[in-house]
Amino acid sequence: MSLRLENISKSFKLDNGSVVEAISGISLEIADSEFVSVLGPSGCGKTTLLRIVAGLESPTSGTIMLDGKKIEGPSPQMTMIFQEYSLFPWRKVIDNIAFGLELQGLDREERRKRATAYLDLVGLRDFAEMYPYELSGGMRQRVAVARALAVNPRILLMDEPFGALDAQTRNMLQRELLEIWQKTKKTVLFVTHSVDEAVFLSDRVVVLSPRPGRVRDIVAIDLPRPRERTGVEFARIRRYVLDHIEFMAASSKV
Repeated sequence: MSLRLENISKSFKLDNGSVVEAISGISLEIADSEFVSVLGPSGCGKTTLLRIVAGLESPTSGTIMLDGKKIEGPSPQMTMIFQEYSLFPWRKVIDNIAFGLELQGLDREERRKRATAYLDLVGLRDFAEMYPYELSGGMRQRVAVARALAVNPRILLMDEPFGALDAQTRNMLQRELLEIWQKTKKTVLFVTHSVDEAVFLSDRVVVLSPRPGRVRDIVAIDLPRPRERTGVEFARIRRYVLDHIEFMAASSKV
């Protein structure tokens, strides 16, 4: 299986009639079970690109292909996890996780059975009957991950899912996400503004230029997992990617 982006561009027309090009000519192929992060300066179109892949926005030009078939609009083979947890406050944790299964028409017993299995996967079985407001931010994001996985997508699209969390919780959830990814073998396309996060998580890091976002580099992270953030090679790769982004940002202001 491969997810292929072919020459994706997106422009927006502003109220004053002017046109802003958000991303331009992005082509990328992601292999089955690969973990790929998209990184770049603020405003480079990372989230726009992810929303196009998810079918939430249409590209101005270009195509999204999955197994050689064109994807137009939302696909049951892909689910998206946002920075905002997007949980239903009136539903208990287990019912939030089971929501997608309810839409698929599964009976209540099967929904709860599957939801419980994913609660176990994210370590929240004891919180099944609680409401989102009773959970910490990190726990709510784990529920969002479990809900996405429960419908058994082939691809997880993640839009800065840990961006609103404190550093300690963020690092913990990064480790937990990798454990889940290694168990489920899902393909992950992950948007982040953190170089450290991208290098820690990814098989490859796609570096976008300032707006309009174009692919300026694709960095393979050939480090064994679990990765040591204080290691010499980790620091070298992080510095390389960061220097690349800082150089592009400075060049865009000249």
